[in-house]
Amino acid sequence: MNQENTTPYHKEFVSKLETKYGQFDSGKNKFESTSNSRIARDLCYSDSQFSRLINNTASEGEFKRALRNVNRLLNEDRLQKEHRSPENGSVRAERNWIIYILGLAFIILLAYLLFLYSRDTGKNLITKESPRYEMLKWSFENKYIMPYVKLKELPADCNYPCYKYQGKWTLKNEYKIPFFRERNGFHYVAKDAVMYARCMDESSDDGKNFEGYEYQLHEIWYDKREFPIDSFLMADNRTRIRESYNNSDFASDDNFVKIAYVHTFFRNEFSIDSTLINRKGKAIGRDIEFLPEESLLKKIDSEKLIDELKSEINAIAKNRLEDFSKPISCQPTDVPNTDFHYIDEGDELSFKCQFTTGRFLVDYEKIFVLDDQYINNICR
Repeated sequence: MNQENTTPYHKEFVSKLETKYGQFDSGKNKFESTSNSRIARDLCYSDSQFSRLINNTASEGEFKRALRNVNRLLNEDRLQKEHRSPENGSVRAERNWIIYILGLAFIILLAYLLFLYSRDTGKNLITKESPRYEMLKWSFENKYIMPYVKLKELPADCNYPCYKYQGKWTLKNEYKIPFFRERNGFHYVAKDAVMYARCMDESSDDGKNFEGYEYQLHEIWYDKREFPIDSFLMADNRTRIRESYNNSDFASDDNFVKIAYVHTFFRNEFSIDSTLINRKGKAIGRDIEFLPEESLLKKIDSEKLIDELKSEINAIAKNRLEDFSKPISCQPTDVPNTDFHYIDEGDELSFKCQFTTGRFLVDYEKIFVLDDQYINNICR
């Protein structure tokens, strides 16, 4: 953008935002420490509204309203600082408090899931727009609670790798896993996942550890033929899934019936070891919601069989089966960039993992994509 063409309103708007979000790069129309999308959310604007303001194409009235919003935001920050404890140890204490709030939020969330499960009538169809991840989203996309390490808090030498991994990650590809209960025929489809990652600065000073709180949307399908698990595995490699199975579309195959949606909250821990990243983690809470009875009866003409299938699937939530609650087993993955300062949106973390089901180990690959990076700028 040509600096000479900027209006007084635009100059004032940018100047006020710089006091909170760091230096403004007029060439890229971005701020030093925070993405434009996050600033837009702080101001309660859409991305398109904020884009008009930052690109100096907004009307005079829009700028005046925006300046009022910025002043209100800065006043809120000032009031928070006035009520903050003395400076020594305040940053660490504040973040520990944030972690406490996050933990409390997940306890409340788990209680909510258990409540939903106890009142389940089997008549609610939960789709991708499920509100179950809203508390997780609120915990990270909230101007009052900021669990991330900020650019200005990094060490002087900037040697703090996790800072570029902070932000929102999403699942790149769905994947399928046949699993075993008391009968054959069950299949697990990972449809979607959203993970918010933050540096674990409260437990590590070297910036090599970060954690990710993840919402997962999965489906459970039933194969009316009840083929055994090994029929979906490679003959020469009993842990590897056949390519034809991976590429199959259950929805277009009359032999497969979608039985339920599975909503899971998962906590990941990542450690950076030179050019590799290790991942471990475990489920925090899970809710299983069945498709409506009338929908299932159209595909499975037996109420008795439907009841049996539901009983099998309910055991996943009620008994916390080892298959679904044991810590994950994944191989380390390569870092997206050996110079961590240049990790950027669109980069991936690809983990090759194994799923334990009955006597079988099944290989699968889970790929996270960095969708909304918290710190876009490079620490210098």
